[in-house]
This record gives sequence, structure tokens and C-alpha cells, in this order.
Amino acid sequence: MADDDRWLVVGLGNPEGEYGGTRHNVGADAVRAFARREHADLARNKRARCETAETVVAGVRFALAVPQSYMNTSGGPAQQAANWFKVPVERTIVLHDDLDVELGALKVKRGGSPAGHNGLKDLDRAFGSRDYLRVRIGIGRPPGRMPGKDFVLRRFSPAERETVDVTLEEAGDAVVMLATQGLEATQNRYHGAR
Repeated sequence: MADDDRWLVVGLGNPEGEYGGTRHNVGADAVRAFARREHADLARNKRARCETAETVVAGVRFALAVPQSYMNTSGGPAQQAANWFKVPVERTIVLHDDLDVELGALKVKRGGSPAGHNGLKDLDRAFGSRDYLRVRIGIGRPPGRMPGKDFVLRRFSPAERETVDVTLEEAGDAVVMLATQGLEATQNRYHGAR
């Protein structure tokens, strides 16, 4: 099978040991949930500086990658994973947390401004492009005047966690739909969903 049909799925987050379960880690959590669902074992890939796995879903080959770095330095490992799996930026799907999307909702888009998201800014620098696809996983807005940078490092309440766990599964469905049906169909499915 040729490499030119493979998709790379990158889940952004901070190191799991210290930051597991925080809002900022939902991208990494979504890729881990996708790997579990597809019985793909993520394993450390020293060359790519990521945990990686490969799987086939709906006849499409996916390489999964969770950078083993801090969020703000995700670009280098993501680029190394793209090189390792020989996947162009146009067939790279990045899953990440988004303050501007309500809790439990998903939005998908190609490129665009990452606003205050330093992980995405680092990806833009490393890839030299914004042509990757994004699955934006809603984490809601901070309460009161709490700064966003503090809010993203907080864990979810039990009720929020139930909602988020469903959303993480849906993020895997969105990834498969992006690869099989394209951006417009996926936007139509998820943007009107809530």
C-alpha cells in the first residue's frame, strides 16, 4: 500500500503525568480514545518524539501521534511525525482544545488563525503552513475573570467529564469523516449538531 493515502492525526496536550485530565489535554485524550477504540496501541517513537500508532478505519490508513512535549512546543514533534509517516500537511488532522467552542461541541476547519493557542502557533511555525485540518474540541469559557491560561489547566467537574468523554468519541468520528467525506460534509454534520 502506498504511503500517499495515509492521514496523520495529531492530538495536542501537555505531559500526561502532570497534566492528564486537564482541559488543555483533550486533543491528546481524543487521539488516545480513538486508538483504544480501534485497538491500536500507542507506543513511544523516539524518532518522532511522539507516542504513535497506526490503524485502518473505513478503508483509510491513519497514523496517530501524541507529541511527548509541552503544548507550546508541539510543533517539532508533530512535524517529525509527519516526516516519519511521510504525510503532507494537507492530510494532517490536529485535535485540540478550544475556549471559543462550548463544552461538548466540536468544530472543524482548515487552517485559520490560532488566536491565543500557543500549541497551534508552534505547529504553524514547524509546518511552515496552516493547511492542516483542525478538530476544535470545546472546553467552554473560564468563569468570571479567570485567565484562559489558568482555566485550560483545570480539570473537569464530574458532570463536565461525562459530556467531554462523549465528545472525545465524537472527535474520532469527525476524524474518519474528514478523511472519507471531506471538510464541507464534516462541517455540515458537526456545526449544526448543538
